[in-house]
Amino acid sequence: MPVPLYEAKADFFKMLGHPVRIRVLELLQDGPRPVRELLADIGVEPSNLSQQLAVLRRSGLVRATRTGSTVVYELAGGDVADLLAAARRILSVLITGQQQLLEELQTTAPGP
Repeated sequence: MPVPLYEAKADFFKMLGHPVRIRVLELLQDGPRPVRELLADIGVEPSNLSQQLAVLRRSGLVRATRTGSTVVYELAGGDVADLLAAARRILSVLITGQQQLLEELQTTAPGP
């Protein structure tokens, strides 16, 4: 029996639910990057980065190419960058709303 679309979407968002994976995707928006650059920019243990890159590779969001001893990662398609931009827009709206609420709470006198 096929997986319902809502479950597939939930699994997809779970796969994205790790800060290192999101950071890798953000960095790869600017173009292909060798693993050594990703390590320097993200600042995690090599084994942790390797594990997260493997998850992204298996999901099909990134692809890797090897030239000698250098492994270079890149986004598998432009839709990933669009998804990250949409997330940024959504978060901006949410944070703005929270900031407005905070300001309202700070300026409103406490009630009886």
